[in-house]
Amino acid sequence: MGRCCGSDPQVWGSAVGLTPRCGAGRERIGRDSPYEQEGKVQFVIDAVLAMARALHSLAAELCPGGGLCPHMDPPDGRRLLQHIRGVNFSGSAGTPVSFNENGDAPGRYDIFQFQGANGSGSYRAVGQWVQGLHLQVDAMTWGSNRSVPPSVCSLPCGPGEKKTPVKGVPCCWHCELCSGYRFLAEPQSCQACPPHLRPTTNHTSCRPTPVLRLQWGDPCAAVPLALATLGLMATAFVLLTFIKHHETPIVKASGRELSYVLLVGIALVYAITFLMVAEPGVGVCAMRRLFLGLGMSLSYAALLTKTNRIYRIFDPTSQLVITFALSGMQLVGAAMWLLLRPPHALVDYEMGRTPDPEDARGVLRCDMAEGATLACLAHALLLMLTTTVYAVKARGVPETFNEAKPIGFAMYTTCVVWLAFGPIFFGAARSAERVHVQTATLTVSMSLSASVPLGLLYAPKVYVILLHPERNQPRRPRADPPP
Repeated sequence: MGRCCGSDPQVWGSAVGLTPRCGAGRERIGRDSPYEQEGKVQFVIDAVLAMARALHSLAAELCPGGGLCPHMDPPDGRRLLQHIRGVNFSGSAGTPVSFNENGDAPGRYDIFQFQGANGSGSYRAVGQWVQGLHLQVDAMTWGSNRSVPPSVCSLPCGPGEKKTPVKGVPCCWHCELCSGYRFLAEPQSCQACPPHLRPTTNHTSCRPTPVLRLQWGDPCAAVPLALATLGLMATAFVLLTFIKHHETPIVKASGRELSYVLLVGIALVYAITFLMVAEPGVGVCAMRRLFLGLGMSLSYAALLTKTNRIYRIFDPTSQLVITFALSGMQLVGAAMWLLLRPPHALVDYEMGRTPDPEDARGVLRCDMAEGATLACLAHALLLMLTTTVYAVKARGVPETFNEAKPIGFAMYTTCVVWLAFGPIFFGAARSAERVHVQTATLTVSMSLSASVPLGLLYAPKVYVILLHPERNQPRRPRADPPP
């Protein structure tokens, strides 16, 4: 065999389907030939052509007379690279061949989409990338509804939602709502609002929490105020009646001094309702501490002295001294409390903190917690229990001392009122209105406890004084029997 154009005549003949004939050099690959050009051969051809054109351009620059000159033997690599980057011609596939400033050839890509139909599918060209994207959107299919699906692993989070990274997928996240009293401080974190603030509806920031206080027209204030007003009017009516009939037997028999002291105590109990409803301030808070338990202490001290006088009828101890000494303990304790810890009003945001921030309220109140309120009433309640014990002991005195049984019945009723007070006061649901419910419960209980002695001890006497004056006449002394 002679010299052949290919490196291996057997391979060449097998590729073109012809019997190898060496030396002709004019063989052609026709359209009917089974030979298929390797897709990447064109890049090799274009690279060789680019190198050849660069060498030709360099030779023309260095050797103007034609041919090769000493400057091209060997050529300078840096200058050759400049000429390579400067080539621009049409390649073997008909596409332009050039290089950018970085020495890279411009990218050219065909974009294919796999499209299926009737159980089979194939790739279809839908665009190109040649110095930019050129996409044939109409040629693309997206399933049955032909709508473009989202090509992201995570959608943007909504207002008040933080991005929580997905483990193992750093560029993806899932959205988590800033719940409760938290707001979106940063895209990846939530923070709690300060105590005096609550989050906005969409939890993107914080806003001031409304401050709530007991108003005069609120139901929790209107009912206690109505009871207290009626009680004060009734107390004033009884007091004026007793003053007008000061020298009558019924007023004298009831113990005038203690009766007046008891009426003053009852009036103070009714009046405390107005202080409890008034807007908290330094003055109002100080007066609450002084008078919350003073009226009850004065009332029960007077009743205790009455029952003790009945039980120990012949004891000459001054009744007023005992009464004021017992009630004075309450006043001294309250005064010491004011000196050691001056009162002030505050806005309690924790008391009005609810599970739903939209319902949160700050509560304007005095610096008296539930325990402090009971401490103000402790001395008065102790006097009430002591009076009840003496009333039980005095229940067997002669009928002539007919105040013993009404006092006993009044104290039994008062104990029932305060036993019912506890569960309602401490069982109020935790809400912004809790302090209002407790205030209403306390003031109504105090008004009822003041109304009990007013109705059971004074109402019968006023009834006799005004409607049956004949029963309020001094008895004539009995005449001595004849010897």
